[in-house]
Amino acid sequence: MSTIDALTPIDGRYDSKITELKEFFSEYALVKYRVHVEIQWLLALCEESAIPEARSLSADEVKTLENIAANFDVNEAQKVKDIERTTNHDVKAVEYYLKNQIEGTPLEDVSEFIHFACTSEDINNISHALMLRDGVSFIKTIQSDVIDQLKEFSVEFKDDSMLARTHGQTASPTTIGKELAVFANRLERQSKSIDSIEYLGKMNGAVGNYNAHLSAYPSLDWKAFSNGVIEGRLGLTQNNFTIQIEPHDYMAELFDAMARWNTILVDLDRDLWTYISMGYFGQKTIKGEVGSSTMPHKVNPIDFENSEGNLGLANAIFQHLASKLPISRLQRDLTDSTVLRNMGVGFGYSLIAYRSTLKGFSKLLLNKHRLAEDLDNSWEVLAEPIQTVMRKAGIEKPYEKLKDLTRGQEINKETIRAFIETLALEEDDKQRLLEMTPGSYVGNASDVVDQL
Repeated sequence: MSTIDALTPIDGRYDSKITELKEFFSEYALVKYRVHVEIQWLLALCEESAIPEARSLSADEVKTLENIAANFDVNEAQKVKDIERTTNHDVKAVEYYLKNQIEGTPLEDVSEFIHFACTSEDINNISHALMLRDGVSFIKTIQSDVIDQLKEFSVEFKDDSMLARTHGQTASPTTIGKELAVFANRLERQSKSIDSIEYLGKMNGAVGNYNAHLSAYPSLDWKAFSNGVIEGRLGLTQNNFTIQIEPHDYMAELFDAMARWNTILVDLDRDLWTYISMGYFGQKTIKGEVGSSTMPHKVNPIDFENSEGNLGLANAIFQHLASKLPISRLQRDLTDSTVLRNMGVGFGYSLIAYRSTLKGFSKLLLNKHRLAEDLDNSWEVLAEPIQTVMRKAGIEKPYEKLKDLTRGQEINKETIRAFIETLALEEDDKQRLLEMTPGSYVGNASDVVDQL
């Protein structure tokens, strides 16, 4: 099917880049997860001896129900949407779909325990938590690819000296590897924040007090029962302090963490873009690709630009979700429902960005000649170690003397060596300074890489 008439590029131009996310964040995925949750709730009810009306099921009957979820596909989801056209209620449509599935089978006598005592949000909040947990698990694999590639670059380039720039001006040298190691470490720290998120769920009824549950079975410990479904069957964490909705605070934590990860990647994209413009990196050419419609020589850093733009869109979504979702009038309003349908958009734009950055990585070619040339034209950066050793030796006003020597002046190797020769220093210190070059003055940059 053509996507040329799609309203958004995420479903049109970039559709092939986000295909995997449809299993987690599409409308089909939401319906699929709802079906799964409803079936797990029914199975748990039928296993509970304190609810004899929800009779014990045979192994074949259990398998029948499990297969409804396991075999659920887009065609089955469309059946649910067809029912929704009549009900005008998406969760009720799932309930009716499931009742239709077991109609005329031995399971028909337990059909009224589908969605038993549940409010729609009991099913929705669990479904959204599962969607996020599973979707983030996939997203983390791509984030890990970005971090792993940065680590490989860090090791490969750990001894390749480069002129650093603070405020855009020449500064103490570093290495390409160490600079990329910083980004790898920053992203890895934020990945740990994402990993630390607890995916919360509630199945406690219309206002969070098990009102309907207790009206039917007052002696059952519904809190423990729900825990068995939420944590035991579905692998989430139960939240006992809810209103009609699970308050979504954990979602805000997750979206904020995702936005921080993305912000660091924007920083990396911009630095790599700048290194390319400075000639520190070249880019592999790909046969048939055009860089400019009028300038044949150009190989534009489009992958890092594409990544930066899509990360901005992703973060706009994530930041809105994080600031909006924890807010709901009284027991609940429906503003969360329509907003939550867009959480896949944030992950979609993120995935497009990650893959663009990875594509950009694959084209990078380190230009060692340009790095060396830049360093050799910047001997003034040795003013820092020289004045530091002068301080050690007790020489008067070392900073001021180096400022007079270097600021606004043309400095080269001979200028620096001539100045060092005039200094009253210990022979070891003087010799070390005389042997120093901009390329060797990199501190412990290589050791930083080794700490990754």
